[in-house]
Amino acid sequence: MSEPIPLNLARLRRTCADCSLQMLCLPTGVNAEDLGRLDTVVQRRKPLVKGESLFRVGDPLRAVYVASEGSFKTVMISAAGEESVLGFHLPGELFGLDAIGTGQHRCEAVALSDARVCELPYSQLATISTKLPSLQTQLLRVLGQSADRDHDHLDVLSRRQASERIAMFVHGLSERYRRIGRPADDFQLPMSRDEIARYLGLVLETVSRGFSRLHDDGIIEVRGRRVRIIDAEALCLAANGGGGLSPEPRRRNTA
Repeated sequence: MSEPIPLNLARLRRTCADCSLQMLCLPTGVNAEDLGRLDTVVQRRKPLVKGESLFRVGDPLRAVYVASEGSFKTVMISAAGEESVLGFHLPGELFGLDAIGTGQHRCEAVALSDARVCELPYSQLATISTKLPSLQTQLLRVLGQSADRDHDHLDVLSRRQASERIAMFVHGLSERYRRIGRPADDFQLPMSRDEIARYLGLVLETVSRGFSRLHDDGIIEVRGRRVRIIDAEALCLAANGGGGLSPEPRRRNTA
């Protein structure tokens, strides 16, 4: 008979006070008493596995979400079964806001990897905000960040050059990693090339060629899903339509 697996009580009991993402989700200066109040409202879902849906189109608005571990994509599925990627959500970023206007979710949220999620029940947002006024300011701030990401996505899709879209995507992801306190110049892509293509409105082959060109021009180094930014200035320039990519791929001199 196998030995029972011991419960990790510290992990199960983890609170907002212990969470490494606390400063992303919460306003500065929240005292222990207020954190205790917030902990009575925040719900921590059981772990989700890669590919599992957190919510689907038409589900009623129950909560807003923050991934404490793992990342998510939000998608729309056409009548023909074609998937369009609307956004990617990293740890510490609030999502699930698409349902606030109508009370029903207009997209589906899917785990890109095994993940854990904190839920803030929407019905209690007003109540908790009166008890934690600074939380209301923080919620407005993250709502603004969400709107900024939507605007950035539209900006990406408006760019005619595929190379510019890809450079903007890598640059934007780097800045988001910086905001959540992760290395901004060396990171793992939580999404596949195909998912990036669906997000950028491109075909898979174009995205693969675009990453190869950035690599060959010495702007980034790509190893599978690992991206290391070598020339941040050139990447920023390429992302803003100022060049930075050679007309034709050229191999770096490795001699």
